[in-house]
Amino acid sequence: MRLFSMYRWVRQHYQFQLRGRRFLEAPWSGGLVLLFSVAVAMLLANLPWTAEYYQRVLNIDIALVVRGPGSLIDWMFPRGLTLQTFVNDGLMVVFFFLIGLEIKREIVIGQLSSVRKAILPVLAALGGMVVPALIYFSFNAGTVAAPGWGIPTATDIAFAIGILSIFSDRVPISLKIFLTALAVAAVLVFNLLAAQLFYGEEVNLLLLAIAILILVGIYFLNKVGETRIMFYLVPAFVVWALFYYSGIHSTLSGVVIAMFIPMKPRYSKEYFARKMSGLSDALLKAECRADDFPNEEHRYYLRMMSSLATDSVGMSFRLEHLLAPYVTFLIMPIFAFANAGVSIDSLEYFRIFHVTPQAGAVGTGIFFGLLVGKPLGIFLASGLAVKTKLAEMPEGAGWKMLFAVACLGGIGFTMSIFVDTLAFADAEIVSRGKIAILMGSFASAVLGTVLIFLFSKKKTRI
Repeated sequence: MRLFSMYRWVRQHYQFQLRGRRFLEAPWSGGLVLLFSVAVAMLLANLPWTAEYYQRVLNIDIALVVRGPGSLIDWMFPRGLTLQTFVNDGLMVVFFFLIGLEIKREIVIGQLSSVRKAILPVLAALGGMVVPALIYFSFNAGTVAAPGWGIPTATDIAFAIGILSIFSDRVPISLKIFLTALAVAAVLVFNLLAAQLFYGEEVNLLLLAIAILILVGIYFLNKVGETRIMFYLVPAFVVWALFYYSGIHSTLSGVVIAMFIPMKPRYSKEYFARKMSGLSDALLKAECRADDFPNEEHRYYLRMMSSLATDSVGMSFRLEHLLAPYVTFLIMPIFAFANAGVSIDSLEYFRIFHVTPQAGAVGTGIFFGLLVGKPLGIFLASGLAVKTKLAEMPEGAGWKMLFAVACLGGIGFTMSIFVDTLAFADAEIVSRGKIAILMGSFASAVLGTVLIFLFSKKKTRI
């Protein structure tokens, strides 16, 4: 009886692990975790017995302090860094580093590897930024909310692709690639370059020059074929610190560094096959008793084989594979938790279409920018590109389904919240903006989902 109980426990444990692995591998799981983080943040920020502690935790100072006797040494790095700032300017660098790796892969071997391949998502991304910005300006030009024009131009990759993946049997795979490339292009063009130009601080040219010199050194390391990861990651941390103190938005360092990470592996396919064959033969010839595997000699050959396999994959691909789950299930949920907790002191915040002298029409501009401007801009730019034969329609896609997918581009969520924190210093405007972002993103998700159901037929599997 005890044996059966043990078997049942082992079987249940295995099934639990299997379900957990399937959940982590599901394309929609990242969006679900993000949604949970938002819900927890909103609860903690508004429950009377947790609201104060939630804000206190976010405002904890983080720094490495070195002090010597008699004030001989008094060094602190970094200065003025709170937990929330660390999330926004530190952890988010890892997210943008991963985005940079994805952009580089797409440019070299993917959807952006040729002008004809790249032009449709790039033009669609530009249209998806210009039209929402114009809609926002039409409501807020000349008001205190005018700097928030960039908020509705962003797209949350994790949420948009997660929702689209749920309907993989209804939407052509070409449109998923199109939306991914579009979101990546939007991140590159606006969330980094435009964010620095319009929302950046005064630039310290000396620190920027030092950062550029280090980047030049990393570039030459790549050119001479250096493939050891420490020669890239240590300078990357220094570049991040220099960007942080120079006034350049520190998240830009993530994408810039990613462009210099080598994609070429250390070993060729022929060298790998020859060397692996030799190691396999040596492993098989090594002495071994029935209960002695792996012994010390075996472990040596196994370590050599593992190292050989690792160095036969480009560093860029290895880092992308390594970082993706941590970004999806750790960094982005932490970012959502630290930034989505809007303290709603009054139901007035939900009146997003209400215009006030203190906040302008920030809610109206964001909501309609995401819900109307995003899909309209993406659709019109795509139509113009296809009609003028600058680009080709995604394979197997029609105009109705393209518009439905474009609606998912209006899910700004975490990326729009990121821009919201850059655009405004006034806490009330930031909070009103976050509420509008959540409502506009939800409305875009619902609209896109409904249109996908209306415009598609479920594929029958044989």
